[in-house]
Amino acid sequence: MGFDFAAPKRIIFGNGTVAEIGPIASQLGSKAFLATSAGRINQKVIEPLLEREGVAWHVFVVDGEPTIDLVQEGVAQAKRNGCDFVIGYGGGSAIDTGKAVSAMMTNPGTLLDYLEVVGKNQPLVFQAAPFIAVPTTAGTGSEVTRNAVLSVPEKRFKVSLRSPLILASVAIVDPELTYSMPPNVTASTGLDALTQVIEPYVSLKASPMTDMFCREGIQRISRSVVRAYQNGSDVLAREDMAWGSLLGGLSLANAGLGAVHGFAAPIGGMFTAPHGAVCASLLPGVVRMNIRALRQRFPDSKALIRYDEIAQIMSQTEKAKGDDAVKFLQELNAALHIPRLSDFGITPADVPQIVEKAAIASSMKANPIQLTAEELSEILFEAL
Repeated sequence: MGFDFAAPKRIIFGNGTVAEIGPIASQLGSKAFLATSAGRINQKVIEPLLEREGVAWHVFVVDGEPTIDLVQEGVAQAKRNGCDFVIGYGGGSAIDTGKAVSAMMTNPGTLLDYLEVVGKNQPLVFQAAPFIAVPTTAGTGSEVTRNAVLSVPEKRFKVSLRSPLILASVAIVDPELTYSMPPNVTASTGLDALTQVIEPYVSLKASPMTDMFCREGIQRISRSVVRAYQNGSDVLAREDMAWGSLLGGLSLANAGLGAVHGFAAPIGGMFTAPHGAVCASLLPGVVRMNIRALRQRFPDSKALIRYDEIAQIMSQTEKAKGDDAVKFLQELNAALHIPRLSDFGITPADVPQIVEKAAIASSMKANPIQLTAEELSEILFEAL
């Protein structure tokens, strides 16, 4: 048994914990660069808490998924306005923007020096500026991961800035901040969170630490995502979802992901499609294909046992098998009205290019089995 586990210096979880941001911020700096999602600038939440502690701030609105240009503009504004630390408040896009800006506030060169796939993939040199992550959705787990996902429109791809040096100084996860999420966002982000505890559990890089988190996350999310979708004010369901999302972030940051996210990177770069909805639409097919390929080529794989365990946890049935997990996920997608990939303009003609790009995505490396181009194509056709 051996593993390397990385996490933020401090994680604060619980209803009402956002109130702690003022004193924490005052210890990190005097002026915050506040990266926040469009429509999420709630002055009644963050700003009065900062003002009470004498902390100034500069608001930077993240309208859509972060790009290289957006981050570079954010860095310029942070320096121009004398910001000495960063707060990411909102969904995954706001938090990833905050992480990337904090990294480039202290490191030389440009983002392309450090980005994977489209850049030089050099390691960051210096610790990022202090960063506080405050998620308002329960899905990405970005508050505890060591990568920032950026869109590169000219390449029609999503890539990561990846380094332990960008882990948040403090992650504040307050389930109450997720109550206002509309049902469709609750559904898509919730199934993104579920994907992020399923894929690390069968990952080639899984560890006893991430296994523990994944099992807990699968249980919490599978029992509560429909409840949160149907009633956004269900306190226990929202708490389960926020906790499950946090566990997913810790798991993926240390055990990697799989084919679902391998597909999500090129699809997110090529089409205007919510990341969580893409993951949800692909998850049943990827699980089905992984099980079939493992049975055919590696029938003694431990991943097959793990898919049985996933089915047992989700269905709360001791005798459930991997095939039952596929059925459970399909029924979950139906209950949450998850759209098909074709609803985002993806056609059969796009499949070869998506497969080609997905094959080189970093998330594919941790999938429990290397899938063929034909198998990858079949997954996509099933989700159209």
